[in-house]
This record gives sequence, structure tokens and C-alpha cells, in this order.
Amino acid sequence: MLNKLLEFLKEKSILILGAGLEGKSTYDFLRRNFPEKKLFMADKSTDLLEKYAEFIEDINLELSMGKNYLNGIEKYDLIVKTPGISFKNIDISKFENKITSQLQLLLEFVDVFTIGITGTKGKSTTSSLMNKVLKDQGKDAFLLGNIGEPIFDNIEKLKKDSIVVLELSSHALQYVKNSPNIAVLLNLYPEHLDFYVSFEEYVNAKFNVAKFQKEEDFFIYNADNFMIQKHPVRKTDYAVTLQETSDMKNVVYRKENGIYCKDKYVMDLDTTLRLKGMHNMNNIMFVFAVCDIMNLNFEKAIETIKNFEALEHRMEFVGEVNLVEYYNDSIATIPEATINTVKALQKVNTIIVGGKDRGVSQNELEEFLKNSDVENIICLPKTGEFIYHALKNVANKRVFMVENLQEAVKIAKQVTQKNTICVLSPAASSYGYFKNFQERGKQFKKLVLEDIKRDEIII
Repeated sequence: MLNKLLEFLKEKSILILGAGLEGKSTYDFLRRNFPEKKLFMADKSTDLLEKYAEFIEDINLELSMGKNYLNGIEKYDLIVKTPGISFKNIDISKFENKITSQLQLLLEFVDVFTIGITGTKGKSTTSSLMNKVLKDQGKDAFLLGNIGEPIFDNIEKLKKDSIVVLELSSHALQYVKNSPNIAVLLNLYPEHLDFYVSFEEYVNAKFNVAKFQKEEDFFIYNADNFMIQKHPVRKTDYAVTLQETSDMKNVVYRKENGIYCKDKYVMDLDTTLRLKGMHNMNNIMFVFAVCDIMNLNFEKAIETIKNFEALEHRMEFVGEVNLVEYYNDSIATIPEATINTVKALQKVNTIIVGGKDRGVSQNELEEFLKNSDVENIICLPKTGEFIYHALKNVANKRVFMVENLQEAVKIAKQVTQKNTICVLSPAASSYGYFKNFQERGKQFKKLVLEDIKRDEIII
């Protein structure tokens, strides 16, 4: 399976750009296959030798660390870039054609069937669900990429009949020159504006998921999303829409109270699911499109879907404390995601919002909360400051500005009405305040459950 890839890499001078989870994975893969090869690694961090003890013993590894870590990278044959490194406002003309990644190397050199799933929101849930549907139908499926393990951690396990489900961030897609066999684009909203020169650059990166597909490949797209409608699609592609439609060719759509794939009834809209909300129904419809393309059993797929639990930090039920249900939705880093969460949970009395300001407008969320039944709005820095000033004088709203999550949870416990819901759904990134959204979510759960007698908690 890996002969073409290893042959390509064998004689190249290789720079691993970025020493995080994926960069370390690339290093480990290259060392497994080329124990004596001279390797190079560059990272802004200056503590790599303290972080990775094996680097000290590797006499064939040369490190470039600190603020000048990008100096001279054009001299290498290949730059294996990790997704988290941004080239915003950096002239890459001297080395752009040398940039590659684990994703690019998989798509270009490994003969395995791939399903790539991207979108501003929903890609983690949809990828995990797609992987579970495949596994439950006996397929040799792997969940890799942004949510799963790094590609190179598992690449030696792949066989000819394996199916790789890839959760793909815009960062991973930005410089690819190949696309998956099935490409899924769930939605597009303003996001990561601190990483890209413009929103258009972000959109273009997302569309790389399908840009380089071959004639026999499939692209499944959200026909309801304005930003996706603006881009050309092929006549043979699959559309997903929550609108009723008379076009029965390659479309998954709603008709009355049912979901249909082409002209075939699949499932009722009011089917009892553990995944809540119409946005999750939309995610499920993309899975149905893949099922149709791959001739999977729809009845078995529906059983998998019915029993599929929400992922951690995605409308995750934390517990019921003193007759208040607490939900952790720390993954919600844009206003659209938070709006969908409030709609899905329905009984939200208290919401905790706010995080890093990346230039994403909060106007839509402010207007939504103003007209919603949410009574208590607890605002965290920095974007919470905008929401606080927009809503503090609105009738029937109690709006609080706090300094940290600990203070937010303390107030939530005091003001949330019994038999309702309190949710952390920030509509903003965690960076600058937490390591990532996972750390933010874990701290929220700890704060909700601490100092409470165990018999007062229902989980």
C-alpha cells in the first residue's frame, strides 16, 4: 500500500514544519520507515528538546526553533506542513510548490477509498457518525484527520478495501492538490478570520475538498447554504436540502414530514434520535447521500443513527443539578452554531457566551437572543462584551458581564430557573483564555458538578 509513498519520500530532503500532534506523527512515521535518514524540523516553540526526549538522541534530526524558524525553508525538497501553522501575510512564493501534508501525501500516493468531510460546523459529528455507519455494516473504516488520530499514525494499517473517513479543516485543505473520492461540504460561515487574509481565502480552502476530484468522484454539498450556492457544482453531484423539491436526481431532501433520497423515502423528521436539532438532521442527510453512493443498507444506517450519542463538547449533557439541566456546547465557536443549539435544546433559560474576538460579527446572535426565550445571558470576555452592551437594556433579559468561567457558572447556578436548561455555547474561540475548546468544556463540566452532593446530580 505504501510503496509509492515511500519511494517518493526516500531521496527527498524533508522539513517537518510544526512539532505539534501531527508534526510528531510525521516524524514518527518517517523514522519508522527511514531510521537513518537526515530529517529537519522547524517550530516556533523553543522547548522541543524538553518536550520530546527522543529528539536529543536522534543525531540525524536537525531542529530550527524560535521566532526565526521559517528562515531558509525554501532550500528543502519537501515541506510537510502541519495544519495549525498560518502563512497569513507571509510571502511563500519561494516555497509554495514544496508544501505538502499528511493529507496530501495520503490522497496522492495511497490507493485507498476516501470520504472527506468539511464545513464550518458539523464536520466532527458527521464524520464520527459516517465512520460508525460504515463499521456497523462490516466495513474496514478508519476515522482520521481533524477529529481522529493523525493520518500517519494509522497509514500502515490501511488495506486495499479500507475506507478512510477524513474530518478536514480548512487549514488541512488549504494547500492540497488532490481531493477525496467522496467530498462532503456541510456549510460555510465566517470563521478563522484571524488565520486567513480574507473570508474568500477561507472559502477557497474549503472548496479544495472537491476542486481536484476526478470524473468518477462524488461531491455532496449543502444546497441551502448561500456561500456554497455561489460556487459552480457539477450536474452529477449530490445536493442536500431541507427544502421541499421536485428535482429527484441526486438529491436528499425534505418532503412533508419525511426525508427522501432521490425518489426513495428514508426516515421521518420526528424520528426519536439522540442527536438533537434540525442542524443534526441536516448532518444525517449527508450521511444518507453517502449511503446511496456506496450502496449501504439504509435500515442498518438508521439504526446506527438512532443510537448515536452526541460527541463530547457538542450539546453534551453534563448532568441535572438541583432540577436544572446543564449542557456543554464548547465546540460552538461561531454565532450560527450557538443559535442552532438554543433552537435544538428549546428550554434554555441561561446561556454562557463569549470568547476570543476573531472579527466575526455577533449581530445575528444578539438579535436572536433579544427575541428568544433565553432569560439569563452571561457574557465572557472578549466577544461577550459586545453582546452585553447590545442586550443589557433589553426588557425581560438579565445580562451579566463576568471575568471568567468560574464566575459565570456561579451566577448560572443562582439565576437559572428549575426545570430549564443552562448551556455553555460561547459562539467564539477559546484561544487566549483556554488551550482549546476541549479544555474550556472540561472546566465547565467540573465547575457545574463540583461542591454538589452526589445525590443531587443526575447524569
